[in-house]
Amino acid sequence: MAIEKQGFTRRTILGTAAAGLALGAAPRLIGPAAAADKEFKIGLFIPLSGPASLFGPSSQACAELAADEINKNGGILGRPIKLIATDAGVPPAESAKSAVRLMLDDKADLFIGMHDSATREAIVSTVKGKVPYIYTPVYEGGECDFNVYSLGETPNQQARPSIGWLASEHNAKTYYLIGDDYVWPRKTNAEAKKYIAENGGSVAGEEYVPFGAPNKFEEVVTRIKSAKPDVVVITLVGGDNVNFNRTFAGFGLDKDIARLAFLLEENTLMGVGAESSGNLYSCMGYFANDPSAVNTKFKAAYQAKFGDKAPQLNTLGISCYTGVKSAHQLVTKADGTDGKKCMAASEGLTFETAAGPATMHGRQVDKAMFLADCKGTQFNVIKTFADVKSGSECKA
Repeated sequence: MAIEKQGFTRRTILGTAAAGLALGAAPRLIGPAAAADKEFKIGLFIPLSGPASLFGPSSQACAELAADEINKNGGILGRPIKLIATDAGVPPAESAKSAVRLMLDDKADLFIGMHDSATREAIVSTVKGKVPYIYTPVYEGGECDFNVYSLGETPNQQARPSIGWLASEHNAKTYYLIGDDYVWPRKTNAEAKKYIAENGGSVAGEEYVPFGAPNKFEEVVTRIKSAKPDVVVITLVGGDNVNFNRTFAGFGLDKDIARLAFLLEENTLMGVGAESSGNLYSCMGYFANDPSAVNTKFKAAYQAKFGDKAPQLNTLGISCYTGVKSAHQLVTKADGTDGKKCMAASEGLTFETAAGPATMHGRQVDKAMFLADCKGTQFNVIKTFADVKSGSECKA
């Protein structure tokens, strides 16, 4: 699948975003040349700049792979998919403006979003269900707006089983919560506190740091050291997650205090480093070293397409593969993109993922969850929780 950059290089986009300009939100077209009236256009919102930009390359690559596979079999309703990749690493208001341009100028048929919750809220309030919007990453749950479909892990799928396991297997009683200061960490921790209480535990401390600021965490870690919790629950993203865990281990706390992170995937773990990953756990719906036949086949196709330049696979990247695959099934079953028809079609919708088939209920996805500890810069799955409910169901 060819990439047309429309005058912007990746370096230009990153540079203008860093300078605070809106050019970072300019869409880049991905896809084979085809007549505009025959293409099925998908606005793909992914972070190409900002603190989550390390997830951008894998998100784009996985979406391209899914589009290629679908296009080889006739596209969506006979129309080849064209992905229009748009930077969602800019302020939410800028992403909302991009959504309007995609609808009015590019005549986008559907949106897929892999970005933070604040951006999701901005796009949802702007689009108002005029096109189907598939939101793919880990999130706080409860998104039930018209014509919106959520695929990612929720607190009920991440926090409830993993906190229960730490309580039963390691007798964890006290917890310290640290997160970035925006929607997902705060709402996730609100749910986590319920699960901690369910297991007879208590919260020793809770704090949030500015999202995307140059956080160093020495003062935070000093307070954690004084509190002496059994577990630190981490809802930090990207560079903050890396810096916190490095600082935590640098203080020597990793030997006695467990850490449970809800957005720790392969890229972030590589940044944390083997020397800082002791006593560190992650609970996700996908790990790239999953030995299953389904994932092995997926990785072979991914490697065949991108070769040695293939971005590191991770749960956020593969969520975009799932997003495109689910879009294909949703629009096919609904025979179009009408909101009411799509919402009705979504109930019981089954689609392909890198971890195997998935089924949508209440516009959310129940799934198997994997609890892993870190062995150097690799994940070692120690517990599988089968068919975990999302905890959120939306009316059709």
